[in-house]
Amino acid sequence: MPDEPTLGEVMRRLEDVRTDLKDDFRELGHRLDSKVSLERYQLEQLARDEALKVVIERVKGIEEAREQAATRRREEEQRAADRRATDRRLIFSALIAPILMLVLTVYLSAQGAGA
Repeated sequence: MPDEPTLGEVMRRLEDVRTDLKDDFRELGHRLDSKVSLERYQLEQLARDEALKVVIERVKGIEEAREQAATRRREEEQRAADRRATDRRLIFSALIAPILMLVLTVYLSAQGAGA
């Protein structure tokens, strides 16, 4: 009968199995405790989605503000260019045209006086 285990060996093996099962159940319980409930997971997803929406809205706001600033800058540059063109026409009509008229008058007077 040497092939059959003794009663003490059977008890030790059962105690080892019992200890292993206790450890396995403890580990399983710990793993289940660390899991997040579906409700909490959904709430966290909703919170993340809301935060993402806020960030997207802020980015859109910043982009719109930059576009508006660029549009205003282009309009101001166009107004400045128009103002410079107007100033050039004014300078021509106010200063250069009378000087040309005076030179033409003097020239014609010199031609008429010599004839």
